[in-house]
Formats: sequence, structure tokens, C-alpha cells
Amino acid sequence: EVQLVESGGGLVQPGGSLRLSCAASGFTFSTYAMSWVRQAPGKGLEWVSSINNSGFTTSYVDSVKGRFTISRDNAKNTLYLQMNSLEPEDTAVYYCARKETRYYSDYVGRTDYDYWGQGTQVTVSS
Repeated sequence: EVQLVESGGGLVQPGGSLRLSCAASGFTFSTYAMSWVRQAPGKGLEWVSSINNSGFTTSYVDSVKGRFTISRDNAKNTLYLQMNSLEPEDTAVYYCARKETRYYSDYVGRTDYDYWGQGTQVTVSS
């Protein structure tokens, strides 16, 4: 059974940083691309970032480029999202997500994932 468990969210002041983690189990993590998707209060899902299975290829939504970094540790079956220079507009529930397909090109810009974690709340406020 595929399981994705996010952690690391919280309340942070504007300009602050957080690192989200997603512990994966039930599949061969190193063979799948992965993504982060967020949902702000009262809004729909927004794709944030994707990473290919090796970790060497990444992509980001324009609003987080230069501030967020996606990475993975395949030895630990864990996906990360380092978030710096946080803004109030980054307030959302953040999900890690996986598709049935392994291929990175199928993940970029998408919100129609097959497997989701429970989400972790990030609140940016003074």
C-alpha cells in the first residue's frame, strides 16, 4: 500500500523558512518522480514543484522560483521541500503526491495525482 506522510509545517513569520518532509512507503520510491501540491484557504489545488526519480531534474511554479527547493533522499525514501523567504501568499496545506506513472514529464504542472499524503499546514503570518 502506497503511503505518503508529510511533516514540518507550522506557523512562520514572513521572510522565514520551513522544511517540509514526505516519508514514502509501499513502493520503490527511487523509481518514481514526485511532486508537491498546495491548497490555499478557499482556493483550488496548485502544483508547486516536481522532481524526477534521481533528483537531478526539478521544476517549480513561477511564484516560488528562487525561494523553494525540492529535493529527495532515495536512501531514506523521503521527499523534501525547503521553503525560504516565505510570504503570506504561501499559506496553504502542502501535499506530496505521486502518480501511477513514474515519468517526470507527467508530473510537471499537474494536480491530478493518484496518491496523496494527509497534508501539512503552512501558515505565514506576523
